[in-house]
Amino acid sequence: MTSKLEQLKQMTTVVADTGDFEAIARVKPVDATTNPSLLLKAAAIPSYAELLNACVSDCKSDVGLASDRFGVAVGQEILKVIPGRISTEVDARLSFDTDAVLKRAHRLIDLYDKAGIGRDRVLIKIASTWEGIRAAEILEKEGIQTNLTLLFSFAQAAACADAGVFLISPFVGRIYDWYKKANGNDYTGADDPGVQSVTRIYNYYKANDYKTVVMGASFRNLNQIEQLAGCDRLTISPDLIDKLAADTGKLERKLAPGHAGEARLSLNEAQFRWLSNEDAMATEKLAEGIRQFARDQEKLEALLQAKL
Repeated sequence: MTSKLEQLKQMTTVVADTGDFEAIARVKPVDATTNPSLLLKAAAIPSYAELLNACVSDCKSDVGLASDRFGVAVGQEILKVIPGRISTEVDARLSFDTDAVLKRAHRLIDLYDKAGIGRDRVLIKIASTWEGIRAAEILEKEGIQTNLTLLFSFAQAAACADAGVFLISPFVGRIYDWYKKANGNDYTGADDPGVQSVTRIYNYYKANDYKTVVMGASFRNLNQIEQLAGCDRLTISPDLIDKLAADTGKLERKLAPGHAGEARLSLNEAQFRWLSNEDAMATEKLAEGIRQFARDQEKLEALLQAKL
């Protein structure tokens, strides 16, 4: 009997949400994503010790550069065991500075280029703030493709599509977490607010012929993944990938082009900020996500600083 993982791969591109290339080699995804939290975990893996030491050499006490070098070094290792792309994230502390995001993105691409990795194998991850979306719009025009992360609202998704970004990562589990805490309801199936958010965005993109890829992210359980079977891509932790591989039940396709979607929404900055302000969940989770990534970035830099 075919596993749910193999069934899912027939309708959705499976992406590994981890920085552990041994786990990636085991689950065999097409693409992989990392973020500061995952890189911090990777830094504690003994097999990464040599990479960490190499990344701090010749950095002239520039811990930010050492951090970017480590992110790219991990990306290089992951690319050895996947056929597709690696997403590498810009420092979350730059999320409200378009110029700073552009500068850091260019450095990451330059580091990959010097390592012999082409742009066709890299996505630059950027938080879905107004400033981040504007930076992504510029990068896309330069031929540098982007993955807009920490995406919780329809307004963010609409602005990303309008900017022509390559891919968005709407966060299913964190939306679920917020509504579960706010309402005391353990949502399941199609009633899950995180599932509903991604389904709405997917249908909107397909109905309006947007080319931006929808990649559901941040899953808490298998049911959330199953409810989004057919989404363009899903980035899943190795633990949940293993559970999908062990389940031989039938997997029904839930998302497919052809469903009704809302009319195109083109937002200026004021409209974007107002709609964001009106969405308490998205406002809180975006701010919380940026803070969390910033703290883990600082922990990673402290670890690297000790080696400089």
